[in-house]
Amino acid sequence: MILSVCTLFAQTEVNTTDSLESQRDANGILSSFFSGNSKPINPVNMSKVGSWSVLPSAAYNPSVGFAIGAISSGGKYFGDPVNTTLSVINAGAYISTNKLSTFEFKHNAFSSQNQWNLQGTMQIGKTIAKDNGLGTGRKSFGDGELHMNDQHFPNNPNEFPVRYVYIKMNERIYRKVAQHFYVGAGLSFNFYSHIDDDRKNIPITETHNFRYSIKNGYPVNAYQANGILVNFQFNNRDQPNRPFRGIYADVILKENEIWLGSNRKAMQLKVEFRKYWSLSDAQPENVLAFWHWASYLINGSVPYLDLPGTGSDAYGRIGRAFIIGRFKGLSFVYNEAEYRFPLTANKLLSGVTFVNVESANNQRDIKLFRYWEPGAGVGLRLLFNKYTRSNLCIDYGRGSYGSSGFFLGLNEVF
Repeated sequence: MILSVCTLFAQTEVNTTDSLESQRDANGILSSFFSGNSKPINPVNMSKVGSWSVLPSAAYNPSVGFAIGAISSGGKYFGDPVNTTLSVINAGAYISTNKLSTFEFKHNAFSSQNQWNLQGTMQIGKTIAKDNGLGTGRKSFGDGELHMNDQHFPNNPNEFPVRYVYIKMNERIYRKVAQHFYVGAGLSFNFYSHIDDDRKNIPITETHNFRYSIKNGYPVNAYQANGILVNFQFNNRDQPNRPFRGIYADVILKENEIWLGSNRKAMQLKVEFRKYWSLSDAQPENVLAFWHWASYLINGSVPYLDLPGTGSDAYGRIGRAFIIGRFKGLSFVYNEAEYRFPLTANKLLSGVTFVNVESANNQRDIKLFRYWEPGAGVGLRLLFNKYTRSNLCIDYGRGSYGSSGFFLGLNEVF
């Protein structure tokens, strides 16, 4: 089981056709339980008072252990709700019995009439990952033979647990240049330290982090990837938290710079595309959704733990059915399709089914798009806050090589 806390994006508009009065959410149920009554909020009044919700969370992960924490979300308009997107912040934290922990804070704020958009994330944590090396197509492939200082290191086709501490900060500012079109720029800082290959009696020279770091000129126990971002975005979704219809497309050019603290220079092109189809006017929650996410290394190199792969999107949701980092490469491509549908008339509970595939290359002979790793599963949704359409997600997925797990998070996966 994987514990994952995801972000709230921003709500583009209040859907007045939704019958909010007939809907029930977890926030209202808890409020009613503790106060004896639940006072409905007029979404238009959120420009004055806003909306805030807090929910406890718990999960189990064989690597992390039992984990407990809390997730929270809030929203407020900074302009007329008719032409201004709802600004949202989200925070979450957990601690586990294996002495692992994480804290995440994310925001997406819009000025009046969406002329400016400020997006940012901060993640601090101590975690453990099961590392299988680079590329897709084989359960265990390894990094190949390595010669260093006249010493020969044989291939290492095994899985190695690795513990590390990370700090990730990302801040972007967008300017609206046309209807639904935005241009932006920003900075990204990713720090990895206290990298301890939890290998017991296995020599450090066999681990994938060590092999990659030595080959590409990185320290083996700490490194960083800090860079400049240039963004081009198209967004006409009806509501980014839980869209019923629309398109979201984002193209990001990231250049890691040594003068910003990076160990090595690199340029990456990241592309994201999402499309949503509402299949019913009477039940707009019946949605077919598609997600494409890709990261291509144009030149240079990035540190091992910063390579794109499973769970490496901004909110750690890529690749349900696999642990974070199960597949990764110098470049990485991911596709997913999901069907969403309500289960109860009051919209408190909903369900999803999903299928996905991912492909990655390595530094040897595995090329991008050559092998695809599939995953599929089902999920349950608990409406968390009906005014922002945020919900609690519980998914079960199965993938290639017998991989399976439960995945918990706040808000739709995409």
